[in-house]
Amino acid sequence: MDNNRPYESTNNDFNHSTSSPMTLGDWVVTLLLLMIPVVRLVLLIVWAFSSETNENKKNFAKASLILMGIIILITIVFVACTSALILNSF
Repeated sequence: MDNNRPYESTNNDFNHSTSSPMTLGDWVVTLLLLMIPVVRLVLLIVWAFSSETNENKKNFAKASLILMGIIILITIVFVACTSALILNSF
């Protein structure tokens, strides 16, 4: 390790592409791909659990999947309650 750079890592296996910030172009491409309905779910799952994905994209994918799950759960509860109210009125 060089004395001029005391905090520099000497680990050559560290992949800078997974820890460096995503560029504006990366985000534009990511958001454009996520506009395709079926591809969205597949890409989010792949990005969330891939070890080669950029950390920013990985965290974004995990957060998106969590929010999608919460929204689906709320929708199921709402539809079940509404169905029960409608069927109960007959």
